[in-house]
Amino acid sequence: MIPLRFLILMLLIWPILDLAAQGQPRHLLILDSQFGNPYDEIRAALLDRLAELGHRQGDNLRISLHTADNRVSAAERLLEQAAGQGYDAIYVGGTVATLAARRSLWRKPVPVVFAAATDPVGIGVIDGFEQPPKANFSGVSYPVPPKARLRFVRQLLPQARTLGLIHADMPQSHSYNRWLKELLEQDPEFQDLRILFRSVPLTTGEHGDRQMAERALPLIQELDGQVDAFIKPNDQLGTRRAFAEVVQRHASKPLIGLVKHDVTQGWGATAVIYPSHKSIGRQAAQMLHQLFSGTPIQAIRPQWPQLYGYAVDLGKTRRFDIQVPLGLLQLAGENVIH
Repeated sequence: MIPLRFLILMLLIWPILDLAAQGQPRHLLILDSQFGNPYDEIRAALLDRLAELGHRQGDNLRISLHTADNRVSAAERLLEQAAGQGYDAIYVGGTVATLAARRSLWRKPVPVVFAAATDPVGIGVIDGFEQPPKANFSGVSYPVPPKARLRFVRQLLPQARTLGLIHADMPQSHSYNRWLKELLEQDPEFQDLRILFRSVPLTTGEHGDRQMAERALPLIQELDGQVDAFIKPNDQLGTRRAFAEVVQRHASKPLIGLVKHDVTQGWGATAVIYPSHKSIGRQAAQMLHQLFSGTPIQAIRPQWPQLYGYAVDLGKTRRFDIQVPLGLLQLAGENVIH
């Protein structure tokens, strides 16, 4: 029989032993460009994966959560204040937060993990995905590569020659659109394809996406007779519902979405190839785990999202007389909407 004194002693020291086994508590600052998706879904996946890896919020992980409301200046001020406050790592979600971190935390002692940045090379936080980090930044980019997206459009709409892309005037739009233009100019595979670009001013705040979608209506009407399809932009206008709804109501051409909900939640798109938000969050969590385990940031290479998804709305494909290849339907699987 185990002596009572021994049992009491073990009950008293067990939390200390358990904490020692897990390592010292870690303090993580999370700064998202704004609340809402894709940031909420990525952050949820990140926290779930961290917990799986032994870093549990409220136990051995302290988290300070903030949002920049899509304002680089506000994010810069917050990060400058945080630089000397003893964080073990700083996580920034989205292009705005990553850009602010580049300006305020470059080569500072604290390691920075970014996620869902549209163009981390253009922002200057990495030199490329095949090279180790050059300073204190690494992370996971956001978009489906432009080549993969255009191939998806071509597979779904082989006769399409002109696409319409209406975007918000913001950094991630400019980066992604530049990649698309370079692809059309340099890759013979797409030499017969063109994209008509239009922009609306960036509007922040709770209803900013709705206001931008309303401002896009005249541009949708202008382009509708000139394009074979619309494609959603890789920015806040593209990640939310309002723009897809406006295109669905006022355009006679199909919309190729950006996020899963464009199809699966009936937002208005005909089909979509999308980055997995869960994959992005889990990949970023793995990087943070490596940092917490003592791996230097320079040994953690940046990554593209590892997983992509597909979704198709068969009701809309019938409306637009689109014959969906069997291979796309198989890729979409349970995301085929009848």
